[in-house]
Amino acid sequence: MFITDIRKEFYDVVVNQRVALLVSSEIDALCACKILQALFHCDQVQYTLVPVTGWQDLGTAFLEHKEQVKLMIKQDDDLGVPSYDDIFRDEEEEGGNDSGNESDGGSEPSGKRRRYDEVYYAAAMVIFELAWVLTKDTKDMLWWAIIGLTDQLVHDKITHMKYVTDIATLQRHVSRHNHRNEDEDNSLSIDCMRISFEYDLRLALYQHWSLFESICNSSYTSCNFKLWSMHGQKKLQEFLADMGLPLKQVKQKFNSMDMSVKENLREVIEESSNKYGMKDIRIQTFGVHFGFKNHFLASDVVHATAALLESTEKDDSPGDNFIKALDCLSRSNLERLHGGIDLAKKKLMAIQQTVASCICTNLILSQGPFLYCYLLEGTPDVKLFSKPMALTLLCKYLLKAFVRSTRNKRCKLLPLIIAAPMDVEKRTVIVLGIPPESETSDKKNFFGRAFEKAAESTSSRTLHDHFDTSIIELKMEDRTKFLDALITLLS
Repeated sequence: MFITDIRKEFYDVVVNQRVALLVSSEIDALCACKILQALFHCDQVQYTLVPVTGWQDLGTAFLEHKEQVKLMIKQDDDLGVPSYDDIFRDEEEEGGNDSGNESDGGSEPSGKRRRYDEVYYAAAMVIFELAWVLTKDTKDMLWWAIIGLTDQLVHDKITHMKYVTDIATLQRHVSRHNHRNEDEDNSLSIDCMRISFEYDLRLALYQHWSLFESICNSSYTSCNFKLWSMHGQKKLQEFLADMGLPLKQVKQKFNSMDMSVKENLREVIEESSNKYGMKDIRIQTFGVHFGFKNHFLASDVVHATAALLESTEKDDSPGDNFIKALDCLSRSNLERLHGGIDLAKKKLMAIQQTVASCICTNLILSQGPFLYCYLLEGTPDVKLFSKPMALTLLCKYLLKAFVRSTRNKRCKLLPLIIAAPMDVEKRTVIVLGIPPESETSDKKNFFGRAFEKAAESTSSRTLHDHFDTSIIELKMEDRTKFLDALITLLS
C-alpha cells in the first residue's frame, strides 16, 4: 500500500499517467499542482483533485481502485494509516450488526463498515519533500510548500502546534536553499528570489495596506478590541496613542510611511500589544523577495489566492478563477498577485462589516445544541459568502466576536452554524458548521456526518460537493426542516 521506491513507483509511473491528488483544501491543491508542474517540467499536469478530510475518503479510493492505491507520506508521520481490511471490516468480525445506529447508504460493499478518524495534512509539503528526495527541489517548489502549509493555518485546518512543527521542517529547507552554490550566479539578478524565516505581525496584508486598515480588518485585533462597539473604537485609539505613532502615518499606505517609523515598527506594536492582552501578536512565518522591490508574506499570498479562486466580481467560470489563482502563484505574474491582494482587502473589509452587523443586530441565535446565524438576501456583500472559504473565515471570525461580546458563558461551549444564500435563481443556500471557540482546542469538526444524517432524516435535497465535509448545499425551502432535524440529532 505504501510507496517504497520513490523513483520507480512514483516518478517513473506518473510521468505518463494521470495523478489523483488527495488534498484537504483548494489552495493546498493549487500549490501541490504547481510543484508537480515544476517537477515534471510541463506547463500542465493532468490531475484529479480528491477532497480528503479523513480515512473515509481513503476508503472511497480503496473501493474504486483497491490495490492501485498507493500512499505517500513522510516516514516519521504517525498517522495511524489503516489497511484496506481495517477500513472495511466484516460485520461478523465486529460482533454483529451496528444496532441500526449508523447508515452508510448503498455506496459500500455488503457486509463492510467504514471506520475512520479525521486527519489534515499539507499535500504541497508532502510533494515538495518528494521532490527533495529526488534531488529535484527548487526554491519555487519550497515557496509553494510554504504557502500550502500557511493556507492550513489561515483557514484553521491544523492546530498551531502542528503548524510550528512543520514550520521548523521548512525552515531547515530554507536554510539549505539559501546556501546552495547553484544560486550564486542569480543572487544579484533583478528577478532573483529570496525566502526568509520571519517573526511577523498577525495583521492581514498590512504591508500592502495601511496599518490602521489592517488592524481594523484582522480578526485577531478586531476581536481583541471589540471594534464593532464604540468602546472598542475608543480602545483602538488609545492603543495607537500608546504606540506613539502619528495618526497620519498609521492611516497612509505602509510603503509610504517614513522609514524612521517603520524601522522599529514590529517591536513598538508588540510592546503595546502586550499591554492590551495581545501577547501573541507576532507569529512564525516566511517571507519572499522577488527582485529588489516586491516583498510578500506567505499569508499575503494565501489571502490573494483565495480571493482570486472565489472571485465574484465578474462572470468568470470557476475554471477561469482556478487558472487565475494558479497564475498568481508564479513569480512571473506579480500583476495577478497584486490584483488578488486588492480583492482580498475587499473581502476582509466585507467580513469585518458583516461581523459587526451580525453582532449589533443580534443575528446570532441559540438553537439549543448550537448557535445559528442566517445571512438574509440583500445583506451587503452576501454574494461573497456563497463561497466556502470566505464563509469559513466569516464563521470563525463571527464566533470569536460573539464569544467576546456575550456574557453567556455557555456560548463558549457551543458550535456555530451559519447559512447564506448561494444561488438565488436556483434557490439554494450554503450551510457551514464549526466547532466551539477555544484557543487551545484541536477538536474535530463532526458536522460533516451530522449534516449527512440530518439530510437523510428529512429527505432534504442536499449536495456535499466541497473540500470541507462540514459544508453542505440545501434548497431554501428545506432549510428550516433541516435545522429542526439537526437540533433533534444533536440534543
